[in-house]
Amino acid sequence: MDIEDWRQKIDDLDRQLVRLMNERAQCAHEIGRLKRDSAMPIYEPDRERIIFQNIARANAGPLSDVQLRQVYERLVDVMRQIQREEMAPEAEND
Repeated sequence: MDIEDWRQKIDDLDRQLVRLMNERAQCAHEIGRLKRDSAMPIYEPDRERIIFQNIARANAGPLSDVQLRQVYERLVDVMRQIQREEMAPEAEND
């Protein structure tokens, strides 16, 4: 494959990643709703530890476990923000 073929493959993978991240975000949104209704905390360190363990077990490289964890730490931060937004009191209409 030449460079354009590799770039096309990356573009295709990026589209798949966007779809999957949005699907994950929808799950986080629904979890935020359940947490709000159950008065559960947003931050659950045990759950995050499980996530990081799962990705390390699934990692076959070439990303190192450290690199993959760095990506996931940011992803989890964004998902936590989605839950915060879901749990925040709705703004009153003007």
